[in-house]
Amino acid sequence: MEEYLKILIDSYTGYWNYLVTEVAYPGWHNYFWWLVGLSLFVWLLEIIVPWRKKQSLIRKDFWLDGFYMFFNFFLFSLIGYNAISNIGVNAFNDFLSLFGVTNLVAINIQRWPAWSQLLTMFIVADFIQWNIHRLLHRVPWMWEFHKVHHAVEEMGFAAHLRFHWMETILYKSIQYIPLAMIGFGLQDFFIIHIIAVAIGHLNHSNLYITYGPLKYLLNNPAMHIWHHAKKVPNQYGVNYGISLSVWDYLFGTAYIPKSGRDEKLGFDGDEHFPKTFWKQIIYPLVKQKD
Repeated sequence: MEEYLKILIDSYTGYWNYLVTEVAYPGWHNYFWWLVGLSLFVWLLEIIVPWRKKQSLIRKDFWLDGFYMFFNFFLFSLIGYNAISNIGVNAFNDFLSLFGVTNLVAINIQRWPAWSQLLTMFIVADFIQWNIHRLLHRVPWMWEFHKVHHAVEEMGFAAHLRFHWMETILYKSIQYIPLAMIGFGLQDFFIIHIIAVAIGHLNHSNLYITYGPLKYLLNNPAMHIWHHAKKVPNQYGVNYGISLSVWDYLFGTAYIPKSGRDEKLGFDGDEHFPKTFWKQIIYPLVKQKD
C-alpha cells in the first residue's frame, strides 16, 4: 500500500514539475510548444486560404475548443489521470507477476532500424485507434461520451482535441497491451504523437486538402468533414480514420459523395446537448435538464 501511495504522490509532483518545465523551457522535445506552434500554423493557413470563406476567423466555440486542447493535453493529467494511470499500470504489472509474467514484449522492434520502428508503431497505433473510434460510434454508452466531439458545429483546427476526458481513458487503456507487446517507447511515442497531432489539426481545419492520390492513404479535411456530417447513410457513421484513411477504404467505411464544404455538422438531437465545458465533461454521468 505504501508503494502505491508513493506512486500517487510522485505522479502529482512529477507531472507538475514536468508541466512547469514544458511551459518555461521551449525545446524540440516539448509537447506544449509543439501544440502551440502547430495550432498557430494551421490557424494561419485557415486565415489565408479558408475552405468555408463565410466562416468567421473566431468561429463558433473557438475558445471552448481551444480550452479543450490544453485540458485534454495537460490539465486532465495534472488533475488526476497521470496518477491513476501510473497506479493502474503498476497494479496491472503486479497482477501479471503473480503468473510469472514480467515482460509484455512479444515482438521486440527496438532492434530494428529507427525508421522501420517509427513506421511500424505509427501504423499499428493508428489501426488500433481506428478500431477504438469505430467502437465509440457503435457501442451506445461509448457514443454518449463521443458526442462531445461531434457536437462541433463549425470545423476548425482546435475541434481536433475537443473530446470527453473518458475518451482518453478508453483509448489509452485499450491500446496499452498491444502497443506494449511491440516495445512502444516514450521517445517513439513523442515523434508519432506530434505527427498525429499535425494530421489531426489539418483534418479538422477549415482547409480544403485532399493530398491527391495519397487520399487513399492519409486522412484529410475533405474526407473527415463527412465523418462529422449530420446526415450520413450509415447509422454508425463513416470515415473513422484518425491519421490514415486506408482502413476505411479497406473495410468499406469510406464515404465522400461530393464536396462536404457546406454540410451541416453534428448529430440528431444535438440542439439539446450541453453547450458549456463544465456541463459537457460531466455528461452523461450526471443527468441534465434541457
